[in-house]
Amino acid sequence: MIKRSGQILYAIFTAAILCAGMWLLAFATPPVVAAQGDADVTVDHPPTDSDCLVCHTENTSQQMTLANGSQLSIAVEHDALLNSVHGTTLEDGPLACTDCHGEDIFPHDAPPAASIREYRITQSNICIDCHREEADSLGDDVHYTALVEGNHRAATCVDCHGAHDVQGPQRSDLDIAQACGDCHQIVYSEFSQSVHGEALTAGDPNVPTCIDCHGVHSIQHPTTALFRNRSPELCADCHADEQLMAEYDITTNVFDSYLSDFHGTTVALFEQEAPNVATNKAVCYDCHGVHDIARADASNSHVIRQNLLSTCQECHPGATADFPDSWIGHFPPTLETHPFLFLVNLFYTILIPVVVGAFVLLVLTDIFRRIRQRLSGNRHRT
Repeated sequence: MIKRSGQILYAIFTAAILCAGMWLLAFATPPVVAAQGDADVTVDHPPTDSDCLVCHTENTSQQMTLANGSQLSIAVEHDALLNSVHGTTLEDGPLACTDCHGEDIFPHDAPPAASIREYRITQSNICIDCHREEADSLGDDVHYTALVEGNHRAATCVDCHGAHDVQGPQRSDLDIAQACGDCHQIVYSEFSQSVHGEALTAGDPNVPTCIDCHGVHSIQHPTTALFRNRSPELCADCHADEQLMAEYDITTNVFDSYLSDFHGTTVALFEQEAPNVATNKAVCYDCHGVHDIARADASNSHVIRQNLLSTCQECHPGATADFPDSWIGHFPPTLETHPFLFLVNLFYTILIPVVVGAFVLLVLTDIFRRIRQRLSGNRHRT
């Protein structure tokens, strides 16, 4: 009898367990199960970094197949994220995977991107969620405009800043120039061998880099009339700075003399009155080069005396061998370099103040004479 009662109780307990299990299956939230390569990942909560790293570990060899058949590695260096600007500078701690990719990214049931390039462009749009000011400045940016027009080779956020290893604005100038060089390889090769590029490689912190001349998020096309007319201002940022130029024993007269000659005066007028109208007058880079600027006394310089004629002939095709002699350069004439011109300048430097001073003296003496005559006439009447 006792044995039979035990069997009945065991049957009742078993039935209760089965009913509870069926209730849980019917009403409880089922876990999310998704297959990733050879691993099955089960997540019953919003995915965390640890969940993502089950598959997206840097040691994985798994690939994501895109629509065009190309393979994209899913490996992520989590340490690179933790050491990036998103991992070390935020008050609330490092960004989580879901902060950028969203909590609904898992399971990965969205259609794959058409290509690796399309995937990179799409992922760059994530940056806009936080970086609104930078995104707003892209309105007329040459890269963004090209992307909108369908040129998928144009640079995106991740092309310049990276993906998980984004660094802050404290990146070195050399790193910035090399980042631009990833796409602009020929330009970077010329720049690295220029007087500016060599100084940058040597660690000079004052050297202009790509972003100093072209900007950061609002880069203008360098072939427009506006860019050309305003280009002397770019050079002036350094070459009109007396304190900075003193460190390199370069006189600011280099820039000032340009503004006072025919070329510079005309370009300055265009920049002020009609900046979007093209001018055929020479700007700084017409003579000195663009990215291949050399020291003025270097053998490969565009403005060294033996190369100056060919430089002038770019604008003056009929120039003869004595044409460059009419230009004395950016330095004032001296008795040693240009004695005749120096003496003429000296003559007028003395003559003009003397003549003007004589006229002023003549006017003052005439005024004094007239005053005396009037006072003398008043005395005679009385």
